[in-house]
Amino acid sequence: MRSAHSFATALRVSLGFGLWLALSSGAMSASLDGLAVDVKNESEQVLCAEKDNVAVSFQNKDVRSFRIEAAHPVYLSAGMRDNFEADWTACDMSADPSYAAPGQPRKVTLYEETDLWVVGYAFPAFWRPSSATVRIGDRVEKGLHLLQVWVLRTDGAEEVLVLYPQDGYWRPRPMTPPNMRNTGYGSSFLVGPIDYDERPHVKIKEVAFDPRTRTFTLDFEKGGSATVRMAKVDTNRLALDVAFDKGINDGPFAMLRSMYVTEFNNDMARIAVREKGAKGWREENIMKFDKAKATDIWMGRLSPSQHNTSSPDVVFNSFSDGPYPKRPKNEPPPTIEPKK
Repeated sequence: MRSAHSFATALRVSLGFGLWLALSSGAMSASLDGLAVDVKNESEQVLCAEKDNVAVSFQNKDVRSFRIEAAHPVYLSAGMRDNFEADWTACDMSADPSYAAPGQPRKVTLYEETDLWVVGYAFPAFWRPSSATVRIGDRVEKGLHLLQVWVLRTDGAEEVLVLYPQDGYWRPRPMTPPNMRNTGYGSSFLVGPIDYDERPHVKIKEVAFDPRTRTFTLDFEKGGSATVRMAKVDTNRLALDVAFDKGINDGPFAMLRSMYVTEFNNDMARIAVREKGAKGWREENIMKFDKAKATDIWMGRLSPSQHNTSSPDVVFNSFSDGPYPKRPKNEPPPTIEPKK
């Protein structure tokens, strides 16, 4: 029998040291035995660093649940230079339907407890009709374009999750390590039946949030629903468990969106996939990757970028045809609420 040390050594050689360190230090819960999904790269080359040109879609009509994890990049350290500034070099946003001139938003606190806050914003303009409603308990709000989830940390509060209800975009980030003040957002994702008119998006009819279970329920305009539960949030990772009421037959059920201009100017530069039946991982530059049929997908960076330097890597895995994601070996089973 091989020792744990020899197995770890072999894994480092198989993955390449950088990817092994990224997976072992952050998003650790590779499922390895979940359903395989069709992974397709729909990205396009751009020069503008403020355009989401990276698009990686996931499709399998049998998938009813899976996990998304956001984890700090492997190079994150307290002494590194972190850049949050926008880079408008070579950017002409006049043809981008998602871009609108900034204005003063309306702010509303939707929920507030000692360790959890949900804040909403309504912008003066948005690229899509603002028809989705937001509900928390008996409170219903219309016309909100942005939801922020804040959690308590030792020296105050920290924003860890964002949802744009009117086009279905989410942005995740783990809590900041104690030796740093803040880390940035970067890549985003979509969950649900994806529309492609003008740009990829998900049409949501209603978003409901249950603070007790930290669960979002999404009702889609095309029919069907999904839940997105904050399964774990700490200074290592944010884990989200996603479940659909039924599989999505006519297209992708999720998509990762990000930005890549060069290896030194990106929010995501690398992808690694654990393909069905493979003995190891395949890793490539995000723009050179084509497609795969994989059970586990990691996307992130192995070296610092000048754009959103501290923003997280993202993992999609634990794909299941049942109501709960394939449970990572190092986690207990989910708590099942008793039926009333």
